[in-house]
Amino acid sequence: MYKQFFMAALCAVGLAAAGCSKPDAGAAGGSARGGDNAPVRISVGSYNLNNLPFFIADAKGYFKDVGLEVKTENFAQGGSKVLQALVANSTDVAVGFYDHTIQMQAKGKDVVAFVLLSRNSGLVMAGREDATFDPARPQTIKGQKVGITAPGSSSDFFVRHFLAQHDIPVDSISLIGVGSGAAAVAALEQGKIDLLVNYDPAATLITERKVGKIILDARSDDGARQVYGGLYPTSVMYANQSFLDKRPEAAEKIARAEQMALKFIADNSAEDIVAALPDSYVSGDRATYARAVENARAIFTTDGHFTAADLETPLKVLREFNTDVAKANIDLSRTYTNAFVERAHAAAPAAQR
Repeated sequence: MYKQFFMAALCAVGLAAAGCSKPDAGAAGGSARGGDNAPVRISVGSYNLNNLPFFIADAKGYFKDVGLEVKTENFAQGGSKVLQALVANSTDVAVGFYDHTIQMQAKGKDVVAFVLLSRNSGLVMAGREDATFDPARPQTIKGQKVGITAPGSSSDFFVRHFLAQHDIPVDSISLIGVGSGAAAVAALEQGKIDLLVNYDPAATLITERKVGKIILDARSDDGARQVYGGLYPTSVMYANQSFLDKRPEAAEKIARAEQMALKFIADNSAEDIVAALPDSYVSGDRATYARAVENARAIFTTDGHFTAADLETPLKVLREFNTDVAKANIDLSRTYTNAFVERAHAAAPAAQR
């Protein structure tokens, strides 16, 4: 179960991950051009397009441009694996989903998001053309094998939210971790799963290759409101509060590099965006991947800022099935900070804003 999965990660934290107070703008340190040049370990959980701003920042050398040495690791097994790495102190910064910060606060841990990359879910539920599940008849999901990126991931939450909304027990379906991208599409195509909850590029690959059809679509704002009741912020840069307290200049440099990447995404065609990526970041052929980028373009922020009202949606969803979150008095203001993106924006040359 979800709760047991996260207990393993939390046991690794020990006393070392005890939280500190949230930084205000003054605590965010000096300019991003300043003196913290020690390497930063950044881990990412998947190749889904929600994380595209990180891939662009890495591929375009923006971290180096702001004076930061970054060591990256891609687990390619879902954001929950990256969360485990963060709480075990085997990475400094995670590229993962915002809702993990809420879960950690419910466990008494201060994990803080400091750059918002994707302002909306980007998730879809797909099935083969002969799929028997019809969302207009929710009970038809019973008995289905549903592919998700990994247990405890936001794709897992998507499914659990749907079940909770319709009073369907979780044990009436089978949840199967299949990863993301081409591997996830292959699981659907080969009949290993009946339904797939995943992101672009998987969503576009499914339709382009005629593997199946999109059944529920939360890529657009209207789609997210239909599925969740509001926008569902997803991909963020997050870290333990202790890292942000000890290395505020590094956090500001990361924020600046991501703002450069977000501007590049906003200012360029999907084809040019894909051309900037190495093959290791591209699922399928580049033409199809470019169409996936175009389909997902609306989910990205322009400057990395969080909107407080939108953060209520993940909290509402988690409270439906996560007993720890449901029982906790969650203070959303402690799950994120705009301090670093604001300072990075102020320090940037006017032409780059």
